[in-house]
Amino acid sequence: MNFAGPIAALDRPAAPMAPLIDPFARAITYLRVSVTDRCDFRCVYCMAEHMSFLPKAELLTLEELDRLCSAFVAKGVRKLRLTGGEPLVRRGIMTLFSSLSRHLQSGALDELTLTTNGSQLVKYASQLKDCGVERINVSLDTLDPDKFRAITRWGDLGQVMAGIDAAQAAGLKVKINAVALKGVNEDELGDLVAWAHGRGMDITIIEVMPLGDVGDRLDQYLPLSMVRARLAQRFTFEDIDYKTGGPARYVRVNETGGRLGFITPMTHNFCESCNRVRITCTGTLYMCLGQEDAADLRAPLRASESNDAVYAAIDDAITRKPKGHDFVIDRRHKRPALARHMSVTGG
Repeated sequence: MNFAGPIAALDRPAAPMAPLIDPFARAITYLRVSVTDRCDFRCVYCMAEHMSFLPKAELLTLEELDRLCSAFVAKGVRKLRLTGGEPLVRRGIMTLFSSLSRHLQSGALDELTLTTNGSQLVKYASQLKDCGVERINVSLDTLDPDKFRAITRWGDLGQVMAGIDAAQAAGLKVKINAVALKGVNEDELGDLVAWAHGRGMDITIIEVMPLGDVGDRLDQYLPLSMVRARLAQRFTFEDIDYKTGGPARYVRVNETGGRLGFITPMTHNFCESCNRVRITCTGTLYMCLGQEDAADLRAPLRASESNDAVYAAIDDAITRKPKGHDFVIDRRHKRPALARHMSVTGG
């Protein structure tokens, strides 16, 4: 199925689109889209083990996802990242990548990419490359097979490693994302850095974010200030001015020559330069990962074949984008700041 033809006609608005500028003069140029809430893993910091997933009727179709992404491209978004759950478990997902690649070919989009757990890359790596995807993020928190199974509950490390092999063989640049988990992987983060750099991959270490009722966040939370201090006993860092459009702050590791990023939503938030918004697989737009305020884009999308109401809803939502998030762990009640699971918004 190829649906680029009829939808492509909607890519050309009647009048030039005003760019998306939030109340704090930040240009919104990066859209993250969760294409499914489903996943073949159950990572302990992302999902409950027994999740209740959304009925299919509530999810945007692939055609609707294309139309919504294209509306944002028309409004000035230059980077598009598909996420999940696990995006590659969505049936027919490569049709969406294929269709969205037209924006790369036209020059309207600088980058089309995805974040994945790596489980499906053996199957899809070459097709992703053919669709214009140049680099991907793979979530990987440990190199220990037993620990990997404990963190992901259902995952197979060998399958992920084979996926990374397939991605690199296809010519995709791979960046590793590792969540720092107290008492779980803190002793092997240095080994992860050395391994990733040894394979020519950047790596970013991420603090646990207080989203979703998936266990005691106080047990999982590990400040990256502590992680960095421990890594500095093994490596020497050089600050570099390198950005990928996301929130990571990068250093070069002199011993390996590779890049290491830190994402610190808790100890040092990254809101002052935020250029991102997120859409869920149901068409809900979150202007901030750490806030509950959201806008429904599914209703205007389905109300008319014209995108005028969608553009208006997007414009209205961006006027409500907050200055920063409210990530905090409620230590008194031992609960996360937000009940929404990470898998709902795709990280």
